[in-house]
Amino acid sequence: MSRIDAEDRTATATFRRALQVSPGLREGLLVVAGLALLAAMGRVVVPIAVQITLDEGLQAAGEPRTGFVLTTVAVCAVAVMFTAWVTYRMNYRLYRSTEAGLSTLRVKAFRRVHDLSAPALSGERRGDLVARVTADVDQFSIFLQFGGMLLVSLCQLVVGSAVMFAYSWGLTLMVWAVFAPLLLASPPMQRRLSRHYGRVRARAGDMLAATGEAVVGIEVIRAYDAGDLIGRRIDTAVEEHRRAQSRAQRLVAITLSSGEVAAALAIGGVVSLGVVLGIQGHLTAGELVAFLFLVTLFIGPAQMSTEVLNELQNALAGWRRSLAVVDAPVDVADPGEAGVELERGPMEVRLEDVGYAYPDGPQVLHGVSAYIAPRTRVAVVGETGSGKSTFAKLLIRLADPSSGRVAVNGVPLTKVRFSSLRRRVVMVPQDGFLFDTTVGANIRYGRPGVSDDEVREALATLGLESWCQGLPQGLDTPVGQRGEALSAGERQLVALARAYLADPDLLVLDEATSAVDPATEQRLQRALENATRGRTAVSVAHRLSTARAADRVLVFDRGRIVQQGSHEELVASPGRYAELYAAWMSATTSGTGTS
Repeated sequence: MSRIDAEDRTATATFRRALQVSPGLREGLLVVAGLALLAAMGRVVVPIAVQITLDEGLQAAGEPRTGFVLTTVAVCAVAVMFTAWVTYRMNYRLYRSTEAGLSTLRVKAFRRVHDLSAPALSGERRGDLVARVTADVDQFSIFLQFGGMLLVSLCQLVVGSAVMFAYSWGLTLMVWAVFAPLLLASPPMQRRLSRHYGRVRARAGDMLAATGEAVVGIEVIRAYDAGDLIGRRIDTAVEEHRRAQSRAQRLVAITLSSGEVAAALAIGGVVSLGVVLGIQGHLTAGELVAFLFLVTLFIGPAQMSTEVLNELQNALAGWRRSLAVVDAPVDVADPGEAGVELERGPMEVRLEDVGYAYPDGPQVLHGVSAYIAPRTRVAVVGETGSGKSTFAKLLIRLADPSSGRVAVNGVPLTKVRFSSLRRRVVMVPQDGFLFDTTVGANIRYGRPGVSDDEVREALATLGLESWCQGLPQGLDTPVGQRGEALSAGERQLVALARAYLADPDLLVLDEATSAVDPATEQRLQRALENATRGRTAVSVAHRLSTARAADRVLVFDRGRIVQQGSHEELVASPGRYAELYAAWMSATTSGTGTS
């Protein structure tokens, strides 16, 4: 279940919230409405011209008035050209304002994704989040491209009905009586469509998530010959989307066919009753022909309005999902201008009775208290699931404790500005994620704007200059999507260089050496030694060689710190660390581990 669920807002509430989020959508709405009214008035000129031409030009007493007919046609042509220009201006104005407004929604949704904590995002599928920020907004953008036609249609219904009433109130009431049941049935039908299209957009997100995962994990799929299994998962997602779409389209088909029946009844009724009124002298031939033109102008908008309203439900479903991202509560909030700006210099860290539970999950940290002195290198060890990585996330405030507090230099992290915290505290994650650009550009993410010489100087300090020179194009070597052109160890080297260039006061390393070969590990260990020298460093240690080189070791077990001290002290004392170290040494000696 997604943690960012779309609320079941009404259409009005969705529009109101969207206008609050994207005020640009309001821009020029009155002008667009005025142009739509002008366009609708221009479209009834032709039926009126037909009536005048027939009654006062061709059927005038004596011979037909050719000059009058030509003048009427010329005026009508000018009116048609003016209507086309007005329609163009209306659509252009509408597209410009709506795209500006929707781009604002995209940006806000994207930024809100980055405001959410790591635990909050852990329950979200990446593909579904991408769909909410892109495809779901695009769905409403597509609908808004028809917004001008909807406005013109509504105005055309009003203006056309007024002219029809002027010709024959009886025929007008008959036409409205035919379409009244369709209009009365529309609201409950739209509510059903809204629910169905909500499922369609959700299934579209599932399908994108499944296909995206299959593309990203293609190497694992091939390695384990899991193509059939993944294929079935994708087939299921595609089939679920097809079924949801089919159920929605079935309702659309019913609506459209109902409109066709109403249109046929309206035209048949106008022809039959109109001839009778004409025979009785209540309607001229020109008025009857003009009325038939007006009925087609009435039927078109009535049918199109139904179709556009169907598309609206699909668009609203997507918009609700996008707004749900924007409105998702931020559980790790930036104090902003009211926050504290951390002073540059040695950093101490203190945790006081910290507890943490993931959203809708069990408690993973229990009463954790620890003090990390400035310029101390601390290793965090423990079995998988003991709480090590959660502890690291709390240090850099990717999450906030459920209880207790984390403070740096005496200031609770909740009171530190993000801009200051991100400069002073940097993390090297376990996977060493890289962006699809060059090695040099990825390193510069640590401090944008630095020169190649400064990047090379940082690499030299870390002992990585020769490694970089050995790459095909040096700093200009492309890393590929997610850094796939480099090995896992090389990605970690780039990630470490990026963190070092940022020059933090607290460096947090989440199992930075857990997935590297022995040769790369030696290079990485030397780089880590240089990167952590003179600053506070916390390393979540997968291999106890990291703990052996640390000043202090924190031993986690089942979400608690059960031991802490130097490596020598802990090895000499019976306890969890001595057990872990003995098991690690045994694996290393037997050749199943690396030091």
